Amino acid sequence: MQFAHRVLDPRRPFIADNICALAVMTKAPRAGQVKTRLVPPLTPDEAAQLNICFLRDTAAAITTACGATARAVAVYTPLGAESAYVDILPREFELLPQRGDGFGERLALAAADLFQCGFLSVCLIDSDSPTVSADVYEKAVELLLKSGDRVVLGPSDDGGYYLIGMKRSWPKLFEGIDWSTERVLEQTKLCATELGIDVALLPTGYDVDDASTLRRLRGELLRETSNSKVAPDTRKFLAELTAKKRF
Repeated sequence: MQFAHRVLDPRRPFIADNICALAVMTKAPRAGQVKTRLVPPLTPDEAAQLNICFLRDTAAAITTACGATARAVAVYTPLGAESAYVDILPREFELLPQRGDGFGERLALAAADLFQCGFLSVCLIDSDSPTVSADVYEKAVELLLKSGDRVVLGPSDDGGYYLIGMKRSWPKLFEGIDWSTERVLEQTKLCATELGIDVALLPTGYDVDDASTLRRLRGELLRETSNSKVAPDTRKFLAELTAKKRF
């Protein structure tokens, strides 16, 4: 039986007692509109399917990490694509529409809307890092539950970040950032310092957004000594593509 996900409305806030939003930023996985930098070596349909696998693996890790102190949210675009997630995200997930134009504005407004919904803290998570484990998300929530203001960052080894967590809305953290460059993490840390906010770092991960990082992911997931519990949907799909000699 299929279940529609609840769509959150910041205009109708709820009371969230010390709850953190673990919120993945996502675009509806439609062929030709997602993972376009992976075409080639993949076809548009394969890239969309890979995006679905990434979402499923990230969502599974988030769901495992939630427990009693966090809730799972997908901050999605475009508006009207809610049904696309019925067969992708666990039923525990709630949806929140994205707002804004540029990437930084979308992140800032997502954080603001989640706080307006009633969450005490917020983690914004990318959908390009399927190997990040539930333990890492649990650590982010733990850091945000501690007293004192702070920003939590999950560094990516390309100079960006796969997660940013905060205890209140800080729009300036998303202003003046050279998005999609190796300067994102350092610029964000510098901004936090200028605002007087402590920064806590999670283990380093990596984004999969081009052919080089896709090959890296395949090598890690398909080697015999790899942990079979890491990104199982992505692992299965990459194994199928490899068997077909797709790349």
